Amino acid sequence: MLSQHTCICSMLLLLSLGKWYPSVSHAVAKLVLVSFHWQISEILERHKSNAAQLLVEARVQPTSSKHAMVHSSHHCAVCMQFVRKENLLSLACQHQFCRSCWEQHCTVLVKDGVGVGVSCMAQDCLLRTPEDFVFPLLPSEELKDKYRRYLFRDYVESHYQLQLCPGADCPMVIQVQEPKARRVQCSRCNEVFCFKCRQMYHAPTDCATIRKWLTKCADDSETANYISAHTKDCPKCNICIEKNGGCNHMVMGFSLSSADFCWMCLGDWKTHGSEYYECSRYKENPDIVNQSQQAQAREALKKYLFYFERWENHNKSLQLEAQTYQRIQEKIQERVMNNLGTWIDWQYLQNAAKLLAKCRYTLQYTYPYAYYMESGPRKKLFEYQQAQLEAEIENLSWKVERADSYDRGDLENQMHIAEQRRRTLLKDFHDT
Repeated sequence: MLSQHTCICSMLLLLSLGKWYPSVSHAVAKLVLVSFHWQISEILERHKSNAAQLLVEARVQPTSSKHAMVHSSHHCAVCMQFVRKENLLSLACQHQFCRSCWEQHCTVLVKDGVGVGVSCMAQDCLLRTPEDFVFPLLPSEELKDKYRRYLFRDYVESHYQLQLCPGADCPMVIQVQEPKARRVQCSRCNEVFCFKCRQMYHAPTDCATIRKWLTKCADDSETANYISAHTKDCPKCNICIEKNGGCNHMVMGFSLSSADFCWMCLGDWKTHGSEYYECSRYKENPDIVNQSQQAQAREALKKYLFYFERWENHNKSLQLEAQTYQRIQEKIQERVMNNLGTWIDWQYLQNAAKLLAKCRYTLQYTYPYAYYMESGPRKKLFEYQQAQLEAEIENLSWKVERADSYDRGDLENQMHIAEQRRRTLLKDFHDT
């Protein structure tokens, strides 16, 4: 983890490498570094082969064919006013505009949150403006401070080894040696996210797939609203029931009904020991390609809702199990205060609740992965491992919520089984 000050110092150290091109200012060198994601070795190689082309590709120098003619009339190409020569400003492209138009241009862009993206005003000219060109054109210190922040943001986001922490108002910068989709956690605010896309960590699903899934969920939110309700009907007595814990094993034990069933499929829980695979696997219609477009659309919606319901259910289970974790902490505190052991003696209960959240989080993200997966032997293997993981998570959830009824050895054994299932699935299906 790097603070902003440390990160700036590191970047300035890289800028000292500007000695490889003495004619380039620090401001221009920064734009070159941004364009090539701060990969010094690549920049040096390109500089050796063709220094002029390097600056063209970095959008700080125009191609020779795009140099503008300098007109002696001294008029601004934006406001079309004739101005004194000293009030005409231009970048390396020689497109001349009056100082007033440049000020308005830079002010508007900075107010809109633009940093290194401030560019020439000429049509079809993509040249970027160095910061030492922009700063004198900004009318207030407040605007200059904003511009500094946006530049820093762009410098970090363009660096292949750095990411800004997405935590609320967190100034930390995360640095990794190997940039890829991986789980990182901020040491300051404890935010956990994927380094590559800065979204919530989503293994085994890759960044592009989870982006598609979240976009689809947002677009189809109204369609899926009806399954977001917290209630269902008991399959035995049809009484409206609500799930009040993370476990999907439902027990109806009052006089009107005595039933053990699965919250997801409402099937008999006794069969889930051998048939849990069927509960988490969507059964495709093999003949759907030969049916009408309306039938295909209904089938597509049915498939989406199947996966969305399970995705949403595990998300709600995570929230309910967070409440269970708080109750466990309170219970441990009470036992310690009553001299019924130390924190160390009861630590395994906390560890079990934490592991349950970790496993269920992974399980939640297996459903977008399965939704976009093509049918075939590999998908069948994935669904089998997914079902095995789900079964062990539900067993762990049941035991965590009823920890007083199980001895420590039984609970820790279930923890080990669930974690092994999780690791096996990620090992086989997550690109690391």
